[in-house]
Amino acid sequence: MSQISLTALNAASKADFVAALANIVEYSPWIAEKLAEQRPFAGLNQLHAALMAAIQAAEPDAQLALIRAHPDLANKTQRAAGLTAESTDEQNSAGLDRLSDAEYAAFERVNNAYRDKFGFPYIVCVRRHTKDSVLRDFETRLLNIGKTETRRAIEEIGRISALRLDQLVSADDRLKVHGRLSTHVLDNHTGKPAPGIPVELVELANLGESRVIARTVTNADGRTDQPLIGGR
Repeated sequence: MSQISLTALNAASKADFVAALANIVEYSPWIAEKLAEQRPFAGLNQLHAALMAAIQAAEPDAQLALIRAHPDLANKTQRAAGLTAESTDEQNSAGLDRLSDAEYAAFERVNNAYRDKFGFPYIVCVRRHTKDSVLRDFETRLLNIGKTETRRAIEEIGRISALRLDQLVSADDRLKVHGRLSTHVLDNHTGKPAPGIPVELVELANLGESRVIARTVTNADGRTDQPLIGGR
């Protein structure tokens, strides 16, 4: 994905600004329209804070429409009809495009239970999860009341939009979305770094097949050249 600078966004026409940020929040260009009126932004953190303030200030009906604009997770019918490019990438990152039959059945069950109880889709920042942790989170949040889940949905929209902004817009400051997972392998016999050791990071699955997230080999310092997981 090519990035656009915050400087360019600040100087863009309102139409171009809205077009660039239209899908930072799923199917809700009205948020970008409100942000366009508040320019210039000094940094990404200020831009994202303004985005969240616009959502928090919206009327309850507008907040509910915003939440309902999001797709279910691992819904075959919705995927066939077409998700936004952003949602497709996010769901694919958690392996939701390649589930076992048992996993699809589990997601269908919790999606339906959640919608039946709350009247809107379950929303979570899937880039911060595995498919199993999403299913566990579903079960936990099904115990909540509607008011709590409305708040949680908006919080998760905040996390999703922060990651989308970070991918799309370049600026002097950065949003705090850059978690990392790395490793350091030592030779216990010599007490020195162990180079050339194969490293494999695997996501274990309860219902389907486990999947390899990363494969690499340690370098001369016993570390990996790149994080095993980054940008979460």
